[in-house]
Amino acid sequence: MEDPSARIEIEAPLEQVWAIMLDTVRYGEWNPFVERAETAQPPAVGNPIVLHVVWANGRRTRSPERITALQGPTTSADGTTTARMSYAYEGWPSRLGLVRGVRHQVLTQRPGGPTSYETVEEFRGPLVRLAGPARVADGFRRHAEGLKRRAEAPAGRTSPPEG
Repeated sequence: MEDPSARIEIEAPLEQVWAIMLDTVRYGEWNPFVERAETAQPPAVGNPIVLHVVWANGRRTRSPERITALQGPTTSADGTTTARMSYAYEGWPSRLGLVRGVRHQVLTQRPGGPTSYETVEEFRGPLVRLAGPARVADGFRRHAEGLKRRAEAPAGRTSPPEG
């Protein structure tokens, strides 16, 4: 079974996309998958984060997670800039060893190019199929599209989330 993932190119500077990703208070303005993310501000490694998820069928769930990585924009010698946010699932199935998941969100921008957003959930455990990898992948796709719309919107304009 392949880990759920999504990828999209965003015509905006990486630093702008990163700022949107860190502004968890405003997720409801643009994110059709994670309508709310509760965490201390600013987000920090080690902080709990509760994601309020909306599935494609309209059902909602809360997903308790813990931030495991926040690597702000860093530029390498070749001019490529990257940033990463990761968090680990901490719900009861994880505590029981039935489903473990770590989501990575990575931004990459080469000089003069668009920002590439990639996300993947590394699922492990005997009940992974019950976690619904296909519905998670659909949510990641909607999340990526919402992030693209938000980052590419003219300054001051927000667009409502689309399903």
